[in-house]
Amino acid sequence: MGLVDWKLEGHVAVITWNNGENRFNPDFLKANLDALDAIENTTAATALMVTSAHEKIWSNGLDLDWLMPVVQAGDKETSMDFFFRLNEVFKRFLMFPGLTLASINGHVFAGGAILACAFDFRFMRTDRGFFCFPEVDISIPFLPGMLALMRKALPGHSLVDMALTGKRMTAKECLEAGVVQAGFEKDRIYDESLAWIKTHNKGRKIVAAIKKELYKEVVRIIDEEDPPVIRSGRLNV
Repeated sequence: MGLVDWKLEGHVAVITWNNGENRFNPDFLKANLDALDAIENTTAATALMVTSAHEKIWSNGLDLDWLMPVVQAGDKETSMDFFFRLNEVFKRFLMFPGLTLASINGHVFAGGAILACAFDFRFMRTDRGFFCFPEVDISIPFLPGMLALMRKALPGHSLVDMALTGKRMTAKECLEAGVVQAGFEKDRIYDESLAWIKTHNKGRKIVAAIKKELYKEVVRIIDEEDPPVIRSGRLNV
């Protein structure tokens, strides 16, 4: 079992994250990019679903245990390479040539919640798990590309509330706020997510063409984003 595994369920590629809390570090990011390369280049998959093997967590975002020592050591090259790779992962999920679904079967925090925003659709587990952007409480600002992804996925009032208060949203609250499109309990979310995404089998070329226009402003902002400047052990833009 690798950090990231994938399989085909008919025309749907199902990615499973096996990296514990699925925090973002270079190895995990590379494993995701490798999986996306394989799916796009060796299969005819026209839809994509991502789930987590962890029973309580979909993703808790940046691996600060890996990142902060790098930042504190003043290794700007490694830090910036990491953020460029993170942006690449954001864009690859955003622009996958098929419908994408984040099957959020547990907590999703910080960078994990931002990555969830890169998907076309989000389903969330109802009996456990919070959707949260805690950056305001841990003094890490959102980079422009991150905010662009959040704006793409979240209604304006929900974005302001979640970004400025760090509120932990339940699935019920996320449904009411338009953050996710459906919610199911633990024993149903995988099967319901897969059943729904299987109903969508659109051509790669037309989906890619629509996404090119639909998400072009998000891609522009990510591509033009200045590399983060690392100062005093904190990330600043």
